[in-house]
Formats: sequence, structure tokens, C-alpha cells
Amino acid sequence: MAKADFYETLGVSRSATDAELKSAFRKLAMQFHPDKNPGDASAEQKFKNINEAYQCLSDGQKRAAYDRFGHAAFENGGGGPGGMGDGFASSMSDIFEDLFGDMVGGGRRGRANGRERGSDLRYNLEITLEDAFKGSTATIKVPSLMSCEACTGTGAKAGSKPKTCGTCGGAGRVRAQQGFFAIERTCPTCQGRGEMIENPCDSCRGAGRVTKERSLSVNIPAGVEDGTRIRLSGEGEAGLRGGPSGDLYIFLAMKAHPFFQRDGSDLFCRVPISMVHAALGGEFTVHTVDGSEAKVKIPEGTQSGKQFKLKGKGMPILRTRDFGDLYIQANVETPQNLTKRQRELLAEFETESSNKTHPESSGFFTRMKDFLTGAQS
Repeated sequence: MAKADFYETLGVSRSATDAELKSAFRKLAMQFHPDKNPGDASAEQKFKNINEAYQCLSDGQKRAAYDRFGHAAFENGGGGPGGMGDGFASSMSDIFEDLFGDMVGGGRRGRANGRERGSDLRYNLEITLEDAFKGSTATIKVPSLMSCEACTGTGAKAGSKPKTCGTCGGAGRVRAQQGFFAIERTCPTCQGRGEMIENPCDSCRGAGRVTKERSLSVNIPAGVEDGTRIRLSGEGEAGLRGGPSGDLYIFLAMKAHPFFQRDGSDLFCRVPISMVHAALGGEFTVHTVDGSEAKVKIPEGTQSGKQFKLKGKGMPILRTRDFGDLYIQANVETPQNLTKRQRELLAEFETESSNKTHPESSGFFTRMKDFLTGAQS
């Protein structure tokens, strides 16, 4: 029976790149892997065909020969995918390790001799604008898994030690032969740890870790912004059975300030001023975030929304000696609860006012009407 075309077996075009070949192989191998299709002879045969095709096409020289001569390139001992010698099982094991990791082998990363790296932790810390301006030190309490002191993280009762697993000999993995394929799996006896605990520690029940609350000191540098992440190396969960600890990531959130709004290193503050003050001009005093005072001069006829910049009075810029600016926005306040005499004076002022007194409002509605009428015509 003629062999199927290797490109058709993997479902790729003859111009497929190495990455496309690998992706197609990964998808098909996971679909037809014997572990996922126990007792299915058809799936096992497809799995073999997929491996044979990928072994050929993933090798540049073999692929070139196949593209030129087809399957004939490897007949009569041609050393192609049909010639599967002793090194084939080893090479396929490397491919499976690279492609499937934990699925076929349990993964080796961070599990040497059963020691696993601890998980990373996240802590959300809320700080004030003043904390971010000056920099500060915060004390936080973090509940996490810590190495058991009673057994020093081994999981075994004091005076005893974990024993090497008799099934895998301490490797944490066992190799199973399926036809001409050698496939490694996590050891079912020790679950990949390579050790067995016959006398577990009473404090941690063999886990090697216990849950405790720790107090940590966190340095907050001046100039940090909302969402800044601070990493404390090794302050996450303790590793399993003596493995390295994970990291603790602290995410900063800024509390709302009653007077200042922040945009990067700049600050904004709305200051109410009286109508008379805005009309006649003058000055007023504001307090800055560092606690000092600054005078702001306003010209005659200041309109609501007008901004005045106080250079260098904003937030410090992280890891520099520079500062942002503080912007003061005038909010002209309309008077309320007027007396009879005040009403009379305002009415008199309105009667005597001219186009120069109110240049923006004078004729505004007339101009608006003319514009809209012209746009519709």
C-alpha cells in the first residue's frame, strides 16, 4: 500500500515553514496520542504516521530529499524516516518533552528531587497622594505558605528523612515502551517528587509548608503613580520541600484627594473666586501638596476655567530630581442669597453695561441664530 504524502499527513502545504510544521504536528499529536485514545488501533497508527512525517520534514536535508524524490529517497536503507534505529526513541522523547511538557512527562522545570518553586503573590496597597509625593514606608501583613519550621520544609517528621521512590529511583518519571515509542510519564507512586515520606511531619502533615501571616516593610519611592508595581523577590509562597520561594508583587492604588487631581507628574486644583475678585483682579494664596504656600495673581476680567501654572509645584518625577507643575483653575462663583440693595446694584450694573463689559455674551444668541439659519439654507 502506497504511503500517504507527508505534507498531506500533517495537513500543511509544501511551502510550510518550520513553525507551521511544528504547530501542525503539535495539534495532531495531541489529538491522536495513545494516552488520549487508549485501545484505539486506528489512532495509534495515525500517531505513528504523524511522527514519521514530522521526523522527515523537520530535518532540512531529509525534507530536501523528500521534496525531490518522494518516499523513494529513503528506500533501500536510505536512512530516512523509515530507518528508525536506536536513536529514534530518544529523539522522539526530546520532541515530546519540548512540545507537550507536562502532558507526557510531568515537566522537569522546578521539580528536581520533588522541590518546586513557590507561587508568586499579589498584594494591593492603597496610598495617599502625600505618600506618593514624599515617599514612605508601609508595613503590610501577608498571609502565605511558609516553610514548616518543625521539619525544615522536608515534610518528614523530626528524626526521619524522605526515602527515595522505589518505582522511579528518585527521578520522578518513569518510561513506558509503546511499540517502538518510548514515552516518559510522571511517576504514579511519588507524583513526580522522587521521594516518599513514610513518617509525615505532624505540623504540616507532610506538605513541608504551613500558612502564616507575615509582616513586611515596603519602601515606596517618591513619585510613584497609580498602578505602579513593586516586586519583593523571594517574599511569595515558600517552595515545596525546600524549593525556592516565589515573589511578592505589590500593586499601588492612589486614594482620591479632596483638593488635587493628578495627571502624571502634574497636579490640578480648582479654586473658587468671587465674581468681584475675578472682575477687578487681585491675588489669592493656595497651599501646595508639600505643605507650603504659593501666591496666585489673577488679572482683571478673569473668566471661569482660566488656568494659572505654578512651575515645579507638582509631583516628583520618579528616579529624577525634577518635578511636575501645579495648575490652578479659577472657578468664578456666582453670588447667592443677595440682599435687596445688592440686587439693585447688580441690576443697575447690568443696565449700564456695554459690549465692552461683556464681549462674549453681547450678541451671542443673535450670532448663533444667524449661523444656524445660514447652515440650514
